[in-house]
Amino acid sequence: MSIKFRLIVLYTLILVFVFVLFGSAVYLISRATLQDEVDRGLSETAHQLRERTEAFVMGNVAVLSLPAEELDVFQTATNFFVILDTRGEILSKSQNLGDYNQVLDPDGHQEKALYSTVVHNSQSLRVLTEPLYVEGEDGRRLVGYLQVARLLENEAVLDQLQFILLLTGVAAVVLSLILGAILTHQLLKPLDDITAVALKITRTDDLSRRLPDSGRRDEIGRLTMVLNQTLERLERLFHARQRFLADVSHELRTPLTTIRGNVDLIRRMGEADEETMDVVQDELQRMTRLVDDLLLLARADTGGLPIQQKPVELDSIFLDVYRQVSSLDQPVEVELLEVDQVCVLGDQDRLKQLIINLVDNALKYTPAGGTVTMSLSKSNGQVQVLIADTGIGIPAEDLPRVF
Repeated sequence: MSIKFRLIVLYTLILVFVFVLFGSAVYLISRATLQDEVDRGLSETAHQLRERTEAFVMGNVAVLSLPAEELDVFQTATNFFVILDTRGEILSKSQNLGDYNQVLDPDGHQEKALYSTVVHNSQSLRVLTEPLYVEGEDGRRLVGYLQVARLLENEAVLDQLQFILLLTGVAAVVLSLILGAILTHQLLKPLDDITAVALKITRTDDLSRRLPDSGRRDEIGRLTMVLNQTLERLERLFHARQRFLADVSHELRTPLTTIRGNVDLIRRMGEADEETMDVVQDELQRMTRLVDDLLLLARADTGGLPIQQKPVELDSIFLDVYRQVSSLDQPVEVELLEVDQVCVLGDQDRLKQLIINLVDNALKYTPAGGTVTMSLSKSNGQVQVLIADTGIGIPAEDLPRVF
């Protein structure tokens, strides 16, 4: 399932959930408001009827009497009333009921006022039933019930509201799907462009290509910028690797050519010349160093060259290198100018290898009779290792690229 489709489904589900909550709240609040309005009207009408109704007891018989004139609300076909005795028999009713002789709410015989919704002839009625009491010699006595009813015309209004909410919800969901598809396509189009360019780079191995910059400064714009920076770095690393391989190939070709030429010379002469063997030995040592350097770089690239961080007495390492170099039979003089007692955090083997490489390089490019000086000093919390020689030096244009 694509991200685009999942986003559309997610947004649509959220919209449906919110709209269902909103529609339900609107419907229930409207229904409760209309019903409260009807109940207040029924309560007022029942109060007016109780004031007009006369109730008294003659012996064991309760008599309920209502004046002939009725309230104006019962002149319409939407408001009704009946008066019942304690047995549920109709004693009086509104004229607009005509020949209808049924109790409005058969279950309304309660000791307290009761609101209920009943259905008569497929029409919903809201009925208020109130008990009628008279004060007699033996105390308060129940003599009958008053039932006031009103047709629930608001049901049609509520049904219409429900239909409108449902129709609006369906329209909103459809519109959300359409707009979601359009907007999501526009928002995620840069990702499609990035994917297309990345595929081209992968298929053609062309690291010089860059992802299109849409000028956006949002998350996608930052992603594009970071990927372009990554591609630029990969391109530099790739070109550096190519140059490194070319340089290594050239460096290895020279000693191999020298060795092959001297071996051919030995074969023609039939005996080993001391000078020729020295040349072969030097070139073999040079090849050994190159191979060791290649292995070291390979291990570093694969993360197999862990660098330890431990306290190291750098002055001891420095003196070891000086003694090792001084013991060699060579036409270049090595001088030790200064050695301070220094302790640093680092890898002892790698630090020694670094100093040896620096001294070896100085010896290699210093002519016979020259001098290589070594010093180790510290100042303001910094350690300075100085390897100087009287050789040919480094061209000024190459100095910025040495380290």
